[in-house]
Amino acid sequence: MATQKRTNQTDIAERLGVSVSTVSRALANEIGISDAVRRDVQRMARTLGYKSKHNAVAAGGDKRAVALVPLGSATSGLSGFYFGIVEGMRAQAAEAGMMLDVRLVNETAVTLEMISKQIAQADAGGVLLAGIDAWDDLALWCADEDIPAVLVNGSDPRMRISSVSPANFYGAYQATQRLLDAGHRRILHYTHRYRPTILQRQRGFEAAIAAMPGAVGVIVNTAERKTHELLADLLAGKHDVTAMFSWNDIAAVEMLEGLYGPESPLPPGFSMIGFDDLPLAGMATPRLSTVRVDREAIGRGAVRLLSQHMDGEAAVQQLEVGVTMVPGETVFAAQQMATR
Repeated sequence: MATQKRTNQTDIAERLGVSVSTVSRALANEIGISDAVRRDVQRMARTLGYKSKHNAVAAGGDKRAVALVPLGSATSGLSGFYFGIVEGMRAQAAEAGMMLDVRLVNETAVTLEMISKQIAQADAGGVLLAGIDAWDDLALWCADEDIPAVLVNGSDPRMRISSVSPANFYGAYQATQRLLDAGHRRILHYTHRYRPTILQRQRGFEAAIAAMPGAVGVIVNTAERKTHELLADLLAGKHDVTAMFSWNDIAAVEMLEGLYGPESPLPPGFSMIGFDDLPLAGMATPRLSTVRVDREAIGRGAVRLLSQHMDGEAAVQQLEVGVTMVPGETVFAAQQMATR
């Protein structure tokens, strides 16, 4: 039986139409080789099963990636949310042998130039964009420069960049269904500016309401009413609702004292559900009923997906991580509202 010829650098060079010297320098991660050429060479080496003294190619390890995390969210009430995601990213990167550089960025000043600089400074072959939505120039640049990218806790409705997010639509559907199952038929949904992920929560709410005969859904956006203004509206009976599904835990917890405190004019039975199961939801009194998001699973999934793209996977993927209901103490049977 003939022995199979072992792949060498000449084979890689011929496949790519470059010189053997270029292949050698790219495999060694030497300077003077563009990122695009380096990635092409290393991907071809893995495809052909090339065995090198450079472990980065032989084992598919030593990948370098940068994760850009929104500074405001990381240092505000959402810190628990993104902390969990970062922990998941780091754990999966360590397991996969990926070198991950986590950097806080100002999400209000995210530009293509800034992202490009961050990637260059980290000498990264891929980027994780946490809480940052895709826009046309970003998608075109990633495609033109062959930059593997994954949106983390985000999604691209135009399916140009891969993403990992919680099951926002189905989580919202389940939260609304729980209120409907408790007998509530007039339910308010408090929502935020229309990121694709948050819009999916609104759509889940609307779908659940539409599936229940006689149910009425009221939608209020933060652009229309701030949290304290909505609280005043609810206490005054403005919307004539018996329950509320909040787009996240922070807004819900901000209204807990007013809705359930001793001075609340609302009759017993007003119900509320949040989303995310942030640490503050568990510390609230009463304990907020909410939807738990497995944030570490989102981080792990994002790193796995980015690694696939860095290995040459071209298909855009949208990964959703399942959510679970947290019973809490803020959902009551609707009939209780008539007993006061």
